[in-house]
Amino acid sequence: MTVFADDGRHRVAVLVRHGVLPLELGLVHQLFGAARDPRSGDRLYEVLTCAVAPGLVRTDADFPVLVEHGTQVLTEADTVVVPASHEEDGVSGVLSEPLRAALSRIGPGTRLASVCTGAFVLAAAGRLDDRPAATHWKSVDRFRELHPRVQLDPDVLYTDDGDVLTSAGEAAGIDLCLHIIRRDHGAAVAADVARTTVVPPHREGGQAQYVPRPVADPGRRAATGAARAWALARLDRPVALRELAEQEGMSVRTFSRRFREEVGVTPGRWLTQRRVERARQLLEETALPVDRVAADAGFGTGANLRQHFQAAVGVPPSAYRVTFRGTAGTAGTVPTASDTATVSEAGGPAPSRPNGSA
Repeated sequence: MTVFADDGRHRVAVLVRHGVLPLELGLVHQLFGAARDPRSGDRLYEVLTCAVAPGLVRTDADFPVLVEHGTQVLTEADTVVVPASHEEDGVSGVLSEPLRAALSRIGPGTRLASVCTGAFVLAAAGRLDDRPAATHWKSVDRFRELHPRVQLDPDVLYTDDGDVLTSAGEAAGIDLCLHIIRRDHGAAVAADVARTTVVPPHREGGQAQYVPRPVADPGRRAATGAARAWALARLDRPVALRELAEQEGMSVRTFSRRFREEVGVTPGRWLTQRRVERARQLLEETALPVDRVAADAGFGTGANLRQHFQAAVGVPPSAYRVTFRGTAGTAGTVPTASDTATVSEAGGPAPSRPNGSA
């Protein structure tokens, strides 16, 4: 019996367990549900919730949710998302037999994603062995103890390893869903979803910025926002660290320390990530030559763009353009492993500084 509608939309199944976090369940439905074809206005995804035992499923709040679908949904899905639960299955490192059997029904071509400690379920099922992963920073030590084969990154908001994606704490699930939408349908569709749901299309830094520090100054306000806004308006030209510090009236040393505390990465890495994002947007939405994209994004030369773009995204700009300009609006496209990256915010490591910038 077919559960999903046979209308060509990308099919997303959300596998919930008792103790599911309502925010994590809701954000998957809200974000994928808001993704629309820019030409027809049709929904691009169909999202269904399922459980091993359909019926009332407890949440970690004072209300249950009624789940109508069983695990048959998993066999038909293009993407399966596993949100967190504080009650059972996975966090102990052991899956119940019914849950393990349910996960075994997921086909080899189905994309998997987890939110927060949902990564424990994927890891316990062996789906994360020798692959990058993220989970909530409070659970990092426990995760490493239970799953030493997983390449856990405690700092990033989410990871993308092609057909398996994971995110950190609850709100990082928003970042992950927007990333998946962008990967499937391009920057314009993802940005429209972000505007519709009133969230930023990209968050800066990783989850390291949210970990409490032993010594904190409760009176300290955000100190580098003006410099970041100033730099974003000048991505097409060299931006020196000294210039950024001057925008806040700080020494270079103080600015660098404050920037790292607030954003989670160095000014130079942040600037490179922003430039890569600008290049991605131009490659997706325009027919500009690569050298012009490089100039407009602040990389100066096509060779410099290719170096940084390959390091951050995993493919050269020309291949990225063919993939994302050619498939925007086509649901269900899953890049190969070479197209993937581990994501701290929206970019990756920069081997050098473009144009001698910060």
